[in-house]
Amino acid sequence: MRYKKQIILFTIISVLLSFSLLYWAGTFSENGNQTNEDTNGNETSSVMWTKNYGSTSADVAYSLVETSDGGYALAGYTRDWDNPEKNDNFWLVKTDANGNMEWNQTYDKGFHETAHSLVETVDGGFALAGSINYVTIGRGSSPPSKDVWLVKTDKKGNLEWNKVYGGVESDSAHSLILTSDGGYAIAGGTYSFGAGDNDFWLIKTDSSGNMEWNQTYGGNGTDSASCVVQTSDGGFALAGSTESFDDKDTDFLLIKTDPNGSMMWNQTYGETNIQYASSLVVTSDGGYAIAGSTGSYEFLGSRDYWLIKTDPKGNMEWNKTYIGPFIESASIEQVSSLVITSDDGFAILGDTYYTDPLDSSVVVGHQVWLVKTDVLGNIEWNQTYTGTDANSLIETSDGGYAFAGETNSFGNSRPDFWLVKTDPNGNIPVSPVSSS
Repeated sequence: MRYKKQIILFTIISVLLSFSLLYWAGTFSENGNQTNEDTNGNETSSVMWTKNYGSTSADVAYSLVETSDGGYALAGYTRDWDNPEKNDNFWLVKTDANGNMEWNQTYDKGFHETAHSLVETVDGGFALAGSINYVTIGRGSSPPSKDVWLVKTDKKGNLEWNKVYGGVESDSAHSLILTSDGGYAIAGGTYSFGAGDNDFWLIKTDSSGNMEWNQTYGGNGTDSASCVVQTSDGGFALAGSTESFDDKDTDFLLIKTDPNGSMMWNQTYGETNIQYASSLVVTSDGGYAIAGSTGSYEFLGSRDYWLIKTDPKGNMEWNKTYIGPFIESASIEQVSSLVITSDDGFAILGDTYYTDPLDSSVVVGHQVWLVKTDVLGNIEWNQTYTGTDANSLIETSDGGYAFAGETNSFGNSRPDFWLVKTDPNGNIPVSPVSSS
């Protein structure tokens, strides 16, 4: 009897183990990407994967959103190297939840166009903001003249309307948001207007892109806004970098406005080193968090990630510096994107690299670097990835992360759009990348 019980127990364990192995084997698709299945056995969103999009052109993605249908949209530029007469164009790529391309569209104004920021609109379409560079026809003075370009599409990426904003000098767009009244706000820099050199520039439009007002902020030095958010009082907060308020160095600059763009207050952050602010978020307590890079206090010529947390008036509450994974003393860490995570922590994306000590133009080592912190900025984990550049980060609806940028790492001689989906701990597949 005891022998029979042992046989039965062994059989049950074997069956359970077989089902477990079959389940885990089924969670990976043929291209090595981890997948999920719904109750009907249909494949749903993958937990983690990497994709690249492009061909012989040079393609760089600067902005990423998760779309209302569970997929993704990426925007940047595409350049046709095989056709020297062809200029850069805005490029918009739409994918499903697993990163498979559903469609793509290019937008051409006849010059060099680069899309820097993307939003999904309330009607399921998209709006892209960036710059038109007129260098091809020698318009304007030095630096080459640029204008801000806003493009609105339907849900398939078909152009509905576009608007151009700018003066006789160079004006650029770095950040686009939907506003609470259904319009748009665009932040960037302007040489055409303002106090002197490049200044912060904030443009407010209606839902059709017609300018309602614009405001400049800055001094006699170079000031440029990297990011804009709308605040709970209907006003705006802009973050970027300034040379106007320090005789020696570049600092973070945070500006708070009322709903009409009039400045309410501003704060600068920085000491004796150069600081570049890249991304801004509003925190759950009504304060702000700004991420960027700061000149290293330990190694001359290097830079580190820098995260600042402020109260609602912009007074600094704490700041954290993060030194990259390369042990070389002159490594450089550059932040591109900051998000607040679902646990009220922060995720910071950027690049880390170091150069040849004898020739700073030669990059010896380079990685994309993702840092996850708790609510006080203490590192919980960090991950590095092989790729050329990472420019935009989001936390996905399943608690993972997705980021977009460019890569030369997967067979093409010129950069492709690069989209990476991670699990909640920043892990990605070890299998080869799947190209689309």
